[in-house]
Amino acid sequence: MSELNPLRELILMRIRAFLREPEALFWTFGFPIIMAIGLGLAFREKPAETSPVAVERGSVAERYLPALRRSPEIEVRIMDPADAATALRKGDVAVVLGGRDTLAFRYDPGRAESRVARLLADRAVQAGAGGTRPVAVRERAERQPGSRYIDWVIPGIIGLNLMSTGMWGIGFGVVQMRQKKQLKRLISTPMRRRDYLLSQILARLAFVVLEVPPIVLFAWLAFGVRVSGALLSLAVVVLLGTMTFAGLGLLAASRARTIEGASGILNLVMLPMFVLSGVFFPSSRYPDVMQPFVKALPLTALNGALRGVYNDGLPLYALGGSLAILAAWMVLSFLLALRIFRWQ
Repeated sequence: MSELNPLRELILMRIRAFLREPEALFWTFGFPIIMAIGLGLAFREKPAETSPVAVERGSVAERYLPALRRSPEIEVRIMDPADAATALRKGDVAVVLGGRDTLAFRYDPGRAESRVARLLADRAVQAGAGGTRPVAVRERAERQPGSRYIDWVIPGIIGLNLMSTGMWGIGFGVVQMRQKKQLKRLISTPMRRRDYLLSQILARLAFVVLEVPPIVLFAWLAFGVRVSGALLSLAVVVLLGTMTFAGLGLLAASRARTIEGASGILNLVMLPMFVLSGVFFPSSRYPDVMQPFVKALPLTALNGALRGVYNDGLPLYALGGSLAILAAWMVLSFLLALRIFRWQ
């Protein structure tokens, strides 16, 4: 029995060491539960969804409005032709009904929801004809730019990368300097606290030049994902997002003394955004009661602005709401970090 005591003590030592590591406990027990809650809310069971169908105002398709409205599976929206084309490109509607003399269906065959909506609309129109004579239909398949999942997810990956590298890079760097007493030595130099914190944010911008362009170039060469908007607009959004998460990284590391402590704080800040901010699936899937909180998150604003430029070709003035949220987080996090930061 005495020979088993060393083995027992070694096992107990490993268990105690594990229980003293908050980040290990978090990733082992907390992370799966939080992910399960987030994904459960996003992909909760909901009533059968209707297919949004646009009917161009002034077209022959208006004759079939009563038949379309009788279908419980179709949501009819009467729109001007230009608005209908924009809604189809953005995915707000699945199919557009128009035409002057002959009923015409416009849809993207690359979208499963568009193919389903086209069949539902045709069934409703034919049923409305009373079974006498089939309604002649002309189809116009249109491959919409930015309609693929890869087109949608690439901006989210860029946003996630900016958050992760900004917060981890700065947070760990500051805490390591504090542990090595390097920050304490800087106190004796003619340096102001705000200069040090601002230098961390501005130095982070230098890495963005090496970080984002390879992702954009690879997505274009490998998958044909193109930036619909101006590259200057994309650069402005990326720089603002970089500075925002650099400020949050500074705030997270302002008081942390150990790598373990900084890791726990960073995980606590980043994980809700990882799950809620629409990186791999739309944040609109969450319940309406959660939407004000979700939309206020900086990664949600960054992803929305990136997709606005990347997929929709929007100018900067059309992204005012998202940019304002990012700017507010950037300023508030920097000012709060400046107030509570300590050197040791």
